[in-house]
Amino acid sequence: MQIHIDHGYLEYERAGQGVPLLFIHGYPLSRRIWDAQLDGLAGQALMVAMDLRGHGDSFPFEGPYMMDLLAEDCQKVLEHAHIRPPVVVCGLSMGGYITMALYRKYPQLFKGMILTSTRAGADTPEGKASRQASIVDVIEFGAGYIASGMSQKIVSPYTLSTQPTLVKTINGIMAKTSVQGIVGALQGMMERPDSTATLKEVNCPVLILHGVDDQLIPIKEAEKMRRVTPHSRLVRIQQAGHLLNMEQPEHFNQAISKYLSTLDQA
Repeated sequence: MQIHIDHGYLEYERAGQGVPLLFIHGYPLSRRIWDAQLDGLAGQALMVAMDLRGHGDSFPFEGPYMMDLLAEDCQKVLEHAHIRPPVVVCGLSMGGYITMALYRKYPQLFKGMILTSTRAGADTPEGKASRQASIVDVIEFGAGYIASGMSQKIVSPYTLSTQPTLVKTINGIMAKTSVQGIVGALQGMMERPDSTATLKEVNCPVLILHGVDDQLIPIKEAEKMRRVTPHSRLVRIQQAGHLLNMEQPEHFNQAISKYLSTLDQA
């Protein structure tokens, strides 16, 4: 499905029935990372998975993509998809930053929150410098260069050695991302605020999911979020890295299914 905004468009899809659930992917990925969830949770959740600006099949808007802007896009997609709040929002990595921005702007939207492979803190000076270097690289060498550089780190060593087809699929998803999308997302992430104070104010149940072997965002960041977030629970997924939902989809889906069942009983 397609929604037209700002002289361009965003692509998204709906699947399943049950608790409304929005999936927000990370950088530089697309809604395709949620395929195993759209299939495995179809009997329990009415799911929406969208392609963020410049990612997947969405229009390659010029950046920067500030987290508040992407949060507004998410809200517009939910309205276009006729999804009535409250909803559960699940964001992975940059999608987690967007989820926290969405909560700041629209707290009444939330029935629940799932933070996956993400962190609350803002970029360090070193992190900003690394993103700036990536902007230079993608402009000069293209998305494939960024994808090849990330492919060894975005999954766990276990996944690298046991699931070569999955690693190839992930690399293809990243390589398809537009240059505008990569630059815009990097610019937005560099300027995102610290969301620790936001998490302290969240009043809906929060599920934090993190791969034990995440090489991009260490699990200690998930543990920090757990300590400051009321009504939260941390589930550690073994033999999984940054894309735990693709690396260990059964364990990931089981954790979300249990969480959704708890919401239904509330």
